[in-house]
Amino acid sequence: MKRKIYLKMHSLAEARNLFLDRFLGLRTGEEEISSREADGRVTSRPVIARFSAPSYHAAAMDGLAVRAADTFGAADDRPRSLRLDAGQAVPVNTGHPLPEGKNAVVMIEHVLLRDGDREAVLRAPIHPWQNVRKVGEDIVATELLFPTHHRVRPADIGALLTAGCPRVWVRKRPKVVIFPTGSELIPGDDLAAPPAPGAIIEANSGVLAALVARAGGEATVAPIIADDYETIKTHLLAAAASDTDLVVINAGSSAGSADYTVRLIEELGEVLVHGVTIMPGKPTILGAIAGKPVIGNPGYPVSALISCEQFIQPLLARLQGMEQDEPRKISAVLGKSLPSAGGIEEFRRMITGRIADQFVCVPLKKGAGAITTVTRANTILRIPAASEGQAKGEQVDLELLRPLDQISRTILCTGSHDLCLDLIHDFLRQGDPAYPMASTHVGSMGGIMAIRDGMTHIAGSHLLDPASGGYNISYLRQYLADRQVALITLVYREQGFMIPAGNPKGIRDIRDLARNDLTFINRQAGSGTRVLLDYELDRAGISPEVIRGYDNEEYTHMSVAVAVLSGKADAGLGVMAAARALGLDFIPVTEERYDLIIPRELLALPGIQRLLEVINTAAFKERVEKMGGYSTRETGREVNVDS
Repeated sequence: MKRKIYLKMHSLAEARNLFLDRFLGLRTGEEEISSREADGRVTSRPVIARFSAPSYHAAAMDGLAVRAADTFGAADDRPRSLRLDAGQAVPVNTGHPLPEGKNAVVMIEHVLLRDGDREAVLRAPIHPWQNVRKVGEDIVATELLFPTHHRVRPADIGALLTAGCPRVWVRKRPKVVIFPTGSELIPGDDLAAPPAPGAIIEANSGVLAALVARAGGEATVAPIIADDYETIKTHLLAAAASDTDLVVINAGSSAGSADYTVRLIEELGEVLVHGVTIMPGKPTILGAIAGKPVIGNPGYPVSALISCEQFIQPLLARLQGMEQDEPRKISAVLGKSLPSAGGIEEFRRMITGRIADQFVCVPLKKGAGAITTVTRANTILRIPAASEGQAKGEQVDLELLRPLDQISRTILCTGSHDLCLDLIHDFLRQGDPAYPMASTHVGSMGGIMAIRDGMTHIAGSHLLDPASGGYNISYLRQYLADRQVALITLVYREQGFMIPAGNPKGIRDIRDLARNDLTFINRQAGSGTRVLLDYELDRAGISPEVIRGYDNEEYTHMSVAVAVLSGKADAGLGVMAAARALGLDFIPVTEERYDLIIPRELLALPGIQRLLEVINTAAFKERVEKMGGYSTRETGREVNVDS
């Protein structure tokens, strides 16, 4: 079938209004359920209290129930005595019914008992109904307890039961059927090995089903459907004729020759929107079949998620008579300039932490297929369609993806990549409280610049000084001369060439990189590994221009290892632990020192103190050594930067 070019693109606001207004007034049915199981459900009828609470006058304190008038006139110099044995005062405990004829409770600590506890002496009066919970003080029978379309919370369950409402009428959960489509998709539940080239594990339906559940819906995930027009059509017709409230087709929403979704919705119903000016999520399709909402959800993971958040979840809220909650927001300083294509509203996942008296945020890598940007992010930045980006140092508004106190405790680590940083993060999350550590990998020099600009708590660095053979100190003197910083050794580590298992091309040392039959994968400019490579090339008298792939860059040791494992490159410089993790061979080049740079004014922060404690523990050092290629002989030692 020929390609289907996008229809007129709509802005996010236009698309949402078109879609939601098309189903205005559409609601799910109702059902009566136990109030004990009503948490998160939405009432479909007003809830009227059957009982008052309390249903009797009850003591609010431990003490003596009395007639308030019997205490009038009591004072220190004119105490009043009430007889317990004559019924003038009656002992009561908190919550007990008030005895007949009594209208107040004297707290027991304000009573002097005499004559074998038969006489109570009072030195102060008490007013009527003091220390008493009167009938209906909390709930009055016949009053409105909750209106229609109220989302029930845990405390509300207590009110329902107390008011004599053991059952409640609620909106039925919206039923959503999710169709994963694509001939390249395979189930991933029982795979014993990675999928073959061209095959993709179907994971989007798991994300979408969880988001549907969070919005109060019930998702049914259909078996994977291959890219076949008639097969998909059959499934869509069956779904439209069922009691499903919403149909979601995942993938096939773009403009490729095998993307059938828009044609099918056109044939069977109507297309309201095809293409939204957001990134990721542009190919979203919004339509209807037999009066039932249908959404063509993009196939890339992040696109699928954003499309769900912006269209599926708001619709599910509407179907239950609710509106989607507005996200909480904070203001933060942007740590890196973010250019953006004009005319497209861009959603960027961010890492945010508090430094001094302000929040600082840095972007994670972009890409509709980069699901890890979603798992790692704690905030999101929305760049308006009218903007061409945001500049470093600007104040930006962020939507929270994590609790604010967790974001406030997040330790920002910017600079060189090392596998030990993931271990630190894991140890920090085990503490009470937990201190998440978020690492962004911009190279050692990028980390030093972030320290200079006050955009990070710590920076990882392993910059070799070719003149002295030392690490980091000369760079601190050059770029951070006006900052007081601590240089803490994290590890010594083996750097060398990662090559395919078995060394099929017979690589021996750095001189082999100049061969015409080898392709190299490099680290980015400014990284310590790049500095080390250039140093070793200079020592060997090899010009970078003769190395195939010298300009092909990756940002982490694991990315370099993956490039070698996949056959993209024959060799790359990195740490032994990365090579071992992926079963690659390793040719040692040198041992280097990897340090953490920490501004001295941040050393006293609880999170930084906890980090320093962690790296000095035997448990941390043991796990580091087990990765291979690491030495912890000076871990935690502060390096003298003045000598």
